[in-house]
Parts: sequence; C-alpha cells; structure tokens
Amino acid sequence: MTATTEFGLPIVAVTPGQETRTAMTVRNDSDIVEAYGFEVVGECAPWTFVEPERLSLYPGTSEQVTVVLRPPRSPSVRAGELPLGIRVLPTERPETVTVSEATVVVEPFAEQRAELVPERRRAWRRARYHVDVHNDGNTAVAVALSAPDTDDQLTYDLPNRPVTVDPGDHAELELRVRLAKILWLGKPVEWPLRVDALATAGEQTTEHPRDGELIQLPVFPKWLLALLAALLALLLAWLLLVRPAVRSAAREAADDRAEEIARSEQAQPPPAAPTSSQQEGGGQETNGAQSPGGGGGGGGGTSGGEQSSATIEVRTNAGRQGVETYTVPPGKVFRITDIVLANHQGDEGVLTIDFGDRTITTIALETFRNQDYHWVTPIDVQAGSQVTATVECVRPGTPISGRQAPNCFQVLNVSGELFDQPNGG
Repeated sequence: MTATTEFGLPIVAVTPGQETRTAMTVRNDSDIVEAYGFEVVGECAPWTFVEPERLSLYPGTSEQVTVVLRPPRSPSVRAGELPLGIRVLPTERPETVTVSEATVVVEPFAEQRAELVPERRRAWRRARYHVDVHNDGNTAVAVALSAPDTDDQLTYDLPNRPVTVDPGDHAELELRVRLAKILWLGKPVEWPLRVDALATAGEQTTEHPRDGELIQLPVFPKWLLALLAALLALLLAWLLLVRPAVRSAAREAADDRAEEIARSEQAQPPPAAPTSSQQEGGGQETNGAQSPGGGGGGGGGTSGGEQSSATIEVRTNAGRQGVETYTVPPGKVFRITDIVLANHQGDEGVLTIDFGDRTITTIALETFRNQDYHWVTPIDVQAGSQVTATVECVRPGTPISGRQAPNCFQVLNVSGELFDQPNGG
C-alpha cells in the first residue's frame, strides 16, 4: 500500500438541492513522489466529485482534498443512507489502489402536486371526478381525500383508505358527487366543489386544496319546452282553423254537387204519358217500331252499358321485354274508369300501359307493389283496339317466400263499362 486515506467525518448529511463539502486526508506512505487521481463509486457517483482532481505528494507527506456532494432535488435521490466510496489511484504504482468509504445520509423533502380532473362536469344529478396526485419528493407519502361540509345539497363519496405514492410516482383517487334534488325545469345551476388532498410523509401532513364545479342540467331543457309549445300551437291551429275550413269546403263541395245533380234532373223532359191504345195493347207503339237500346239510348246514340273488367298478366325473363294485350270485342266501346297494378314480387324494371295508340303511363316497377288509377272522365277504347301492358324486366324480385323469383310477373286489371257502338260507327 502506497497511500492512506481518511474522511474527516464518517457520516455526511446532505440536503437535496444544496451543496455539501467534506474533507478527506491522503498520505503518501511510499518512498517515491507519487501522484494520485480520484474516482467516486456507488450511488453517489452521479452528483459527487473531488477537488482537486489530481494530487502529488512527497514520501511521508499528507494533504487534504475536498469531496463535494450536490444531490439534485429529485425523486430519483431517495431519502436514507447511501454508501460513498472514493478510489485513490496512484500513477506510478497503479496496482496499489485504495478505497476510502463513508456514509451519506440524504435528508427527506416533501413535494407533491394535486389536480382535480376534470375541473368542471355537467350532469343531471351525479358526477364522477378523480384527484391525480404526483409525488415529486424523495420519500413515500400516504394520500387521502377530504371534503368540507358546505351544505346539504352536495354529498361526497370519498375513498375509505389512504393511498401510498412512492417517490416519482402518481396515483388517481376517485370521488363521486351527488346532488340532493333533481332539477326538472329551468336554467342550469352551478355548484362549486372543494376537495382537499392530504399528503402525509412521516409526521408531516400537507394539504392540497382543489376547487371544481358541477353544473346541474335540467331534465327538460328550454329548447324542448319551446318545441312542445310549438307543437301544441300547431295542434290548436289545426283544430281551430284548418280542420273547420276543410270540413266547410267539403260540405260546400257536396252541396254544389247535389245542386248540380238536381238541376240536371230538372232539365230532363218528363216521360210522355202512354196513350189509350198503348195501354190496351200491352205497351206497343201505334205509329212505329220500338226504339232500340231500351232506356239507355240518350243523346249519345249508344245502348246502355254493362260493367266489365279484364285482367292482363305479363311474365318475362330478366333483360327481356314482355307484351300482353286485351282486345275490345267487335261492336263495343270499352269506357275505362279504373286500372289496378300489382307488382307483388317487387320486380325491377319499367311498365308501360297503352290504350289503343295512346300511352297512358310509364312507371318504374321498383316504385310500387300495388298501384291504382281512376278517371272521372272515362277513356274510350274502340272495338278492335287493344289495352296493352309492356314490361321491360331488369331484375326479378323476391316474393314473400323469401326466394328470388325466376322471372318478372305483373298483373293489370282494367275495369269500366262496355257499350254498344253508335249506329254507323
């Protein structure tokens, strides 16, 4: 061994964030002039160094160097005892290394941060918050929550036990707030909150008060009441204004129609009284033959009509066109008043209906399943003319069975009256 070392104090107390100095004596026990370097080892090495960094001693002499300790104020430097070792490295005889040891006592410091998350909530009656506590000190702390008694309107549900937070760590403590009454109508009400986070380290307790807010929302907001009022106003307007006007218009239309029918009946000449010869002869005319058409001859020159209808069924494959017709019998006039269309499969395509050389309608199949048309003024189709249904099938539909149909299938029913053609027609 060429050197002897000794700390001035075997135990060194340091405060994080501050500088502490202590002395170490180095003696040259060799017979030559020796230069010494220093190396700090252990957990204190990142924040400990020696001044001067190099020391030269004559044989048998000694000198003091200064050991500087600068622990940072950080959770990484835990409170408690840490070993400190300094290697003394001889330059001429490097194999004779010595180590000087001491104990460093790191004093504790407390530093916490608390945050209420979120600071504001909107709710009808209950809201949930949490307090986020960060331990920036170098010793573990026990954190608990407390809430002051403000009034009977707010009730706090807090954790039952404290939570231990290690240095450099954080913890979330959940709390719930409940309002005593429900706000049914009106404007939102703001309720202030106050929560204290109590951090205890040893015998020291630190309070971290945090303020927040709970905005109580009404169950029925103002816009909903305005909407209900508008709907009520519309209903009253219908009952008091629109509905009586509709009924009055319907009654006037019915009265006008009744007067029109009465005037037409009064305009017709009364039937001629039968002569005595007609009464005796059983109704035969004395000066000519009986008029054709019975009582339906009228001014049109046609005989009385009879109700008639025809059904046209069209089946066609996808991508093809199908045409089916109904031909008016010879000597007849078909006065059409109604048509009914059926697309019960839900096919897709186009249906065209023609009365003779007139196209009545063209309609997309996918827009209906059942459809009907009615005319106040009948449409006449002459003898020999045709009622034609043309279907251009794009895609067969799916009937109630659930399976797609093999082809398109439409049904057209045409109804009205069949009249005899006028004489010479």
